[in-house]
Amino acid sequence: MEREKLSSRLGFILLSAGCAIGIGNVWKFPYITGQNGGGIFVLIYLFFLIVMGVPVLTMEFSMGRAAQKSVAKLYHKLEPKGSKWHIHGYFCLAGNIILMMFYTTVSGYMLNYFVKMATGTFEGLDPSGVKEVYSSMQADPLSSVLFMAIVVVIGFLVCAGGVKNGLERITKYMMLALLAIMVVLAINSIFLPGGDKGLSFYLVPDVDRFLDQGPVNVIVAAMNQAFFTLSLGIGGMAIFGSYIDKKRSLMGEAVTVAALDTFVAFCSGLIIFPACFAYNVQPDSGPNLIFVTLPNIFNNIPLGRLWGSLFFVFMGFAALSTVFTVLEGVIAGIMDLTGWSRKKTCLIGGIGMFLLSLPCALGTNLLAGITPFGEGSTIMDLEDFAVSNILLPLGSLIFVVFCTIRYGWGWKNFTEEANTGKGIKVQKWMRGYMTFILPLIVITLFVMGIINFFS
Repeated sequence: MEREKLSSRLGFILLSAGCAIGIGNVWKFPYITGQNGGGIFVLIYLFFLIVMGVPVLTMEFSMGRAAQKSVAKLYHKLEPKGSKWHIHGYFCLAGNIILMMFYTTVSGYMLNYFVKMATGTFEGLDPSGVKEVYSSMQADPLSSVLFMAIVVVIGFLVCAGGVKNGLERITKYMMLALLAIMVVLAINSIFLPGGDKGLSFYLVPDVDRFLDQGPVNVIVAAMNQAFFTLSLGIGGMAIFGSYIDKKRSLMGEAVTVAALDTFVAFCSGLIIFPACFAYNVQPDSGPNLIFVTLPNIFNNIPLGRLWGSLFFVFMGFAALSTVFTVLEGVIAGIMDLTGWSRKKTCLIGGIGMFLLSLPCALGTNLLAGITPFGEGSTIMDLEDFAVSNILLPLGSLIFVVFCTIRYGWGWKNFTEEANTGKGIKVQKWMRGYMTFILPLIVITLFVMGIINFFS
């Protein structure tokens, strides 16, 4: 069976960016930027994105394009005979499935909030009333499961249409709409009365805040954000490498995708900080920012219902772009392992994904008694920990080692593939850095991530 291909470079870049651009870009990046010294943090983050994120992303794209297989099977094509690298491919496939087991629920929350915002649920509510809407949404098993199911069905229907006619066509329009909505929301926020204070808090380098946080803590936070923003380590990007031609070199494409991902994270801060400062609201981090802080602000802004609805359309698109692209990796992996057709894989996979996503959807209501990390923790926390703290960093480490040592795919094979086509090339002088220093950085991130989580 001939492998499907993407029809355009734009499709490839928007799909890859869609995989990287997720909810974390919006609910994490602005907050930690503001907390860690504004412009100083952004500069450190960009440095680590270039020296750490781009090389690993180039490796994932290269392995996918060389193997022309999903992550479940690409090692079989590239590894030396008799070696066991391919075992990691199965862990990658499992990582994509676990990621979807909780991401479908969070994406469902975004769709739920869009409906609530568009129908005027928040109008006239005080801050405690807004908070109550969020709490009651999590406590309601029926709506959690219903919206999770809608996300699963939409995801598998889009992927069932094929790479070019389903995934590429839908994601391309959705991502372009996402970028347009972001720019409109950012312009609206920037021109709010008092919004300029938020802009300076966000963008002007603040040495005092940098020193208060501690330079080492700021650097570690920037490393973490630069690494995790691209969702590297479970082969989510390798699948799109397998769908493209050899016209462009892959480090250049990695830079473009990283830039687009950063643009969305950066723009989310332009939306959030001016609005928070205009209405004297403390910008929070994580789900509270999206589900509690921002609805309070939209309640005060002229045409708040419209802006709020647009914001949750944008959040829904950011979430669904990740769902579509990660599910494509899962579907391609199952097809490679079983030989099933795409339609059969989507039908059986859709039912399986719904069942596997149930524990997370019920984790804040019927299964709230299951607290894997002690009081207040949920099933989602456990699944997120498995992906973010274990599979992403260790998977990235394996990709780096596989591409640089002769007992794996090897530097020569990696650079030949990465440098085929026009664009930025992997240079000879990068070999020592990628072989020795990059693995050490990734190991450091892994160890510090575990220590921070449990402390």
